[in-house]
Amino acid sequence: MIAALMLMLGVTLGAGAGAEPVRVDARASTISAAVEAREDAPGRLVGLTLALSAAVPYRVRLLDAPRRLVLDLDGVDWAGFAPGPVPWVAGQRMGQLPDGWARLVLDLDGPYLPVRTEQRIDPATGAAEIALRLAPVTPAEFTAAAHDAQALIARSDAAFLLPAVAAPPAPARRESDPAPVRRPLVMLDPGHGGIDPGAERDGVREADLVLDFARLLRAELDARGQFDVAMTREADVFVSLDARIRAARVAGADLLVSLHADALPEGMASGTVVYTLAEEASDASAQYLAGRHARADLLAGVDLTRNTDEIARVLMSVTWQDTAPRARALAQALVDGVGQAGLRLHRRPVQSGAFTVLRASDIPSVLIELGFMSSPRDLADLIDPAWQAQMAAVLAEALEEWLTEDREMQALRRR
Repeated sequence: MIAALMLMLGVTLGAGAGAEPVRVDARASTISAAVEAREDAPGRLVGLTLALSAAVPYRVRLLDAPRRLVLDLDGVDWAGFAPGPVPWVAGQRMGQLPDGWARLVLDLDGPYLPVRTEQRIDPATGAAEIALRLAPVTPAEFTAAAHDAQALIARSDAAFLLPAVAAPPAPARRESDPAPVRRPLVMLDPGHGGIDPGAERDGVREADLVLDFARLLRAELDARGQFDVAMTREADVFVSLDARIRAARVAGADLLVSLHADALPEGMASGTVVYTLAEEASDASAQYLAGRHARADLLAGVDLTRNTDEIARVLMSVTWQDTAPRARALAQALVDGVGQAGLRLHRRPVQSGAFTVLRASDIPSVLIELGFMSSPRDLADLIDPAWQAQMAAVLAEALEEWLTEDREMQALRRR
């Protein structure tokens, strides 16, 4: 019975450790509630529907003493959301969790258990509704179910996934048709976000600047058609460094490009720099930046120190021996492209450091400092739409050139 209840609560039991939630950023728009007559027995059904701009992973939990229903949603933004009164709810509140999830807590006016939860998706617009239906039970039944469900959640390796959406049927393929070619996927990673705004100068926030640039670069890559593109965040939300790596793996990314525009002590740096991973920083500024990025996770309550031994072992693996030179070649291709376009480069444009976001051993990864907000000249470029458009075009072309060379090198290794 408890297993059935857990399924109604939206929990998948026994999921493999590799199953990860897929992040989808959405906005909550409206909430509606209903009290329905119950035909099969005395009492009532209560219902709640939450409207969202897109489908998201979600989970429902029950808590006792006091009785609460907790709805967690991945990547939902509550901005502008003003829920009205719900007849069977004594109180409600919402907030953002540090890992990018959003939470809605409903204080129940009585003991209710879910009889149905579902997420309905509009195939035309992609908008979604999460609908809950609950039935009254005895206080003892509620307490038992809430306690048992929490114990199962604590013990299980649960994954909270998007509901399946039927894809349109693929056109019939003839034997004479060429086999479909999978385009490589680049994961763009706009740094910072949410509680971590990054560097700030003259009213400009790094988190906003790099998100806007990532969207511009994505549009450029989409127009060229050589890559598929995904992003670790689409809004001003906090995403932990570990979660950025997981997002790249879940999406099946072939490379990761993390975008930043940090600030350093005056006089230390200006111009574009591309960083690759190394346990020892190439200079003081690389060490400073790597530590600054890791501290953002620590401030959000994400302890990265527990990963040190595991990551050290991964970096010594055979996989890393193949990935490291590919990442270095990617960094050099990007720097060559920026230099050939006449855009400003740092005096040491390729550097290395212990950046957590670059620690995926199987994905060539680089971190680009587009410029430094602590440099007035760089800041003027970073906020200039013409410079942004040129830099996006330059990076997109450099990524394509690296892809061609990388395919040639991979083919040689297979011989």
